[in-house]
Formats: sequence, C-alpha cells, structure tokens
Amino acid sequence: MANKAVIGLGYGDEGKGLFIDYLCSQTTNPLVIRFSGGQQAGHTVVSNGIRHVFSNFGAGTLKGAPSYFSKFCTIDPIGIVNELSVLLNKGIKPLLFIDAHCPVTTPYDIAYNQKNNKHGSCGVGVGDTINREEHHYSLTFADLFYPWVLETKIKLIKDFYSADDTVDLSNFLECCQLITHSIHIEKSHDVPKNNYSYLFEGSQGLLLDKNIGFFPHVTRSNTDTQNVLTLLGHETLSIYLITRAYQTRHGDGPLSNESIPHNISKNPHETNITNKYQGALRIALLDVSLLEYAINKDDYLRCTKNKSLVITCLDHIHNEYRFTYQNAIIYCKNEAEFVSKIASILNISNIYISASEDSKNIHSFSG
Repeated sequence: MANKAVIGLGYGDEGKGLFIDYLCSQTTNPLVIRFSGGQQAGHTVVSNGIRHVFSNFGAGTLKGAPSYFSKFCTIDPIGIVNELSVLLNKGIKPLLFIDAHCPVTTPYDIAYNQKNNKHGSCGVGVGDTINREEHHYSLTFADLFYPWVLETKIKLIKDFYSADDTVDLSNFLECCQLITHSIHIEKSHDVPKNNYSYLFEGSQGLLLDKNIGFFPHVTRSNTDTQNVLTLLGHETLSIYLITRAYQTRHGDGPLSNESIPHNISKNPHETNITNKYQGALRIALLDVSLLEYAINKDDYLRCTKNKSLVITCLDHIHNEYRFTYQNAIIYCKNEAEFVSKIASILNISNIYISASEDSKNIHSFSG
C-alpha cells in the first residue's frame, strides 16, 4: 500500500487540494486524511466540470475518496452541514469519518476570534478552539452525542469567553443534532481500516507551522510531518512538497522579496483574494532559500529520499522566470531551466508541474 503526504512549502494556497485530487486518480482505494488545521482550509479542486472549495471535507471527494478528520483537526458543525448541502446539490455524496477526539469549534470561539484577530486569522475560530482546549475547556466530537454533556460544556465555554447573550447558538445546536442523528457521518476512534491507501492532506504550509513559521504570524497547528508520522506509525511514506512558482501570503506577517518588482499575472480564478479577517493576498518572487529552510526544519523531510517537488501556477509567471536564493536573484531562460534550478538547489529529482487549477494538467517533469 502506498501512503502519501501532500505538504505545502509556503504560507498556504500552494495547490494542495489540486494535487490530492490528482493523487486520488492515481491511487487504488484512497482515503484522504486531514492531519492539521481545520475548517480554515480552502482547497480548490476542479474535476469533471465541477469546481469546489473544500474546507470540511477532504479534497479527494470529487474522485469518490472518503475523508478522515484526525484528532489533530478542529471541526465546525455548521460548516460541515453547509458544505455537505453544497456537495449534495452538485450531485456528490461524500463519506466523512471524524475522530471522536476532534475539538469542536463553537460560535463563541468564532465570535471571539473575529473580535480579537491580530495576526491574519481567517476568522473561523480554529486557533481559539485549540487555545480553549489547551485551557481544558474541552468540547470534542464524541461529546456531541450526549445532549446534557453538550449543553453543560457550552455553558462553561460561554463563561470561559465571558460571552454575552448576543451569540446565537440555534444554528450550531441544530447542526450538531443533524450530524449525530440524521446525516451519514461516521464517528471514529482511530484511522479507518478498509485496505485504504492513505493520502495525507496538509492544511497551511510549513512556513505557517507553529514551530517553523514566524511567530506570532503562524497557525496553531503542526503542518509538518509530525502528526502524519504519529498517525501512520512506521509504515512507508511518499512525500510531495508543493509550492507555487511564486510566493503568496494573506494579510499580516513577513514576506520576503516583496520589495522586488515583478510582473506575475493575477490568477483570474483565485479562490481567496481578500478575506474580511485575513486580509488581502500578497504576491512576491519565489524565495527558494525559504523552501530549503522549511524542509530542513523537519527532520523527516530533511532525511527522507522518498520525496517529490510539485510546482504549480507556472502559467502565472510567463516571461518572469526568476527566483531568489540566499538574497541573490537567479535568472532563468525558460520554464525548464526555472524548474530544474529550483529542483537542483533542493536536491529533489522527482518533479511534477502544473499550469492550471485542473488536476488533469499536472504532469511529471524531466529536463
């Protein structure tokens, strides 16, 4: 069985959903496993004429792959029900497994997040849910199946935030009821076993990892291989490290090369250009030193030979084949040289490239 992990090398928005969809088409009996983050993911997939942005389901759903949200992920009952409705309307019937230990985001977490956003948060309460859990005011997926437990814990969470009565719980409680009694979502106490090939879908990139990125402008998750290896054990793992052909970052936080002029094209189909809480999408030339830095901060990524590099959005840098390394601008004659030089610096020989948001246009690179 081939177990694979797709890990973003940057600040997110690298094309992880696109590549998960591609891997599902190349894999027998895949199960997509979310191993970090939560409902703040926005993974765009275009497949068979259907376009969908995945947040609460794995990005292999359009290929019929079931999804598993591991204990390292938060879940949002309202988001799950809303996205399920959208998928059903598109003719997609997804299968979702949720670990019993997944922390549940409440309207109180979201309200506090949106009023106290300082570091580029999406405003959907993921970081505050994790923070609340760390303060022992816990609400997990398993708790939703016990009405008195849910009611009691919600009251305690309200006290934790010193929240007032303006926060509406009605939709949240209705969605909890639907998830536990009416719609087909499976509660799990471990990674599902059904002769699956596991595809691990990263959330944000390595440069937003809470131990790798630039605090305080980080996520509250481990986006590296730490959680993957905990879930997988000692089985073999193929790594796919993914980056756009340039850098992107939302809202606040450091972004190298931002002062260097460029003519990188804007993606007319960009999913997340401006978010009310997160801020606008920023663009800069690719900094390969940061990709190297991120890889070397993860012991498994640094040492494993079983890794590939995926470069997406190459169609956005026509006549802009430049990147930086160690503060020097590296000029390339064409796309082939651009890709080859990056791969050489990172010492990765297996390369995939993409010039579209459609996974049909992903192909291996040789040159």
